[in-house]
Amino acid sequence: MELTREEEKALRGEKGEVLASAYRILAAIGEATGAKKLIPVRWAHVSGVNYNTIGDAGVRFLDSFSKQARVAIRTTVNPMGYDLKRPEGISEKFAEKQASIVRSYEQMGVEPSFTCTPYEVFDMPRKGTQVSFAESNAAVFSNSLLGIKTNKESALSALASSVTGKAPLSDLRLDEGRNPKVKIQADFQFENELDYGLLGYFAGKTVKGPSVALAGIGDSLSRPQAKALSAGIGTSGSCGMFTLGSPKTKESIFAGREEMKKIVDELSTADDGDVITFGSPQLGLEELNTLASLTEGRKFKKRCMIFCSRAIHNQAVKIGLAGKLEKAGGEFMCDSCTCLTPYVTRENYDSVVTSSVKAAYYMNNSNKVGVALKDMKTIVREYTQ
Repeated sequence: MELTREEEKALRGEKGEVLASAYRILAAIGEATGAKKLIPVRWAHVSGVNYNTIGDAGVRFLDSFSKQARVAIRTTVNPMGYDLKRPEGISEKFAEKQASIVRSYEQMGVEPSFTCTPYEVFDMPRKGTQVSFAESNAAVFSNSLLGIKTNKESALSALASSVTGKAPLSDLRLDEGRNPKVKIQADFQFENELDYGLLGYFAGKTVKGPSVALAGIGDSLSRPQAKALSAGIGTSGSCGMFTLGSPKTKESIFAGREEMKKIVDELSTADDGDVITFGSPQLGLEELNTLASLTEGRKFKKRCMIFCSRAIHNQAVKIGLAGKLEKAGGEFMCDSCTCLTPYVTRENYDSVVTSSVKAAYYMNNSNKVGVALKDMKTIVREYTQ
């Protein structure tokens, strides 16, 4: 991979060890992905904010890194482990480690967004803009629906981009990577957002390339449908973009109701749950409005946690949505997400009810909690009175 003179100096350590480390990460990724050079990016969205995802080693790394590093471009961050305004049930150790992570990012100049849906919180750059997004659903959504260009970055690669303003020119940053070689032909009736999440999970698990064509689901998607689809794709594999339609591809794969049932059987490991969670990705105003309409005049029979960003919650408060959902028994958990949260552990709950394919995957595999995977309308019908 060719580097400019300034990039070579930084790689050699002439501009400090932090930049040298960042350029080593980008150079290694560039070599592995066949990139010919590094290119400028305008925005980095960093993951690795939840203590449960990075552990003690990550905390120590960020503490050391942030003492010297400063972001060179706009940098936002993923959800943390819990809502700092709702510390009930959070251990002292977890709270201390989470606080250290937050301090490290803020010291670097990162915007404390704590959202996995930056496309719902911020004004997005114009089509064709190169960014570096580590959150998988945000990368898939931005590539597919907004025409922004990013690879499906790791926590380290996005962090390296944040302090250098650069990223390797490879995969989805190139037109070739954005032209799918595989098509998924959906042949079943879509009934709700959960079906889009299931199809996304199937596509991500099945397709090994950077992008996939999806046929049989129409030419346009609602925001909740697109979020569910993006999250499903981002959860199960390396694919980072989808297109809608039926282009000519080298391979075509059939996806019917039987294939979707197999995914439900894999992810839905319980018939019922002790607690209800909504939000993975975090809920936006459209989903909050739908949930408020469904629960009007009703009350949840079980504890119900609603995960969203602080920015979305503030808007929901202003327009009365938050009050309606709290009246129905919903509890808002801001700046955090269903995935890997210490709010839901095996010590507290045997199983959880959720409408999110992504949450189901992580609850089963990381939180070790059983999952009853149901669509939002079914959850409201079965668990309210």
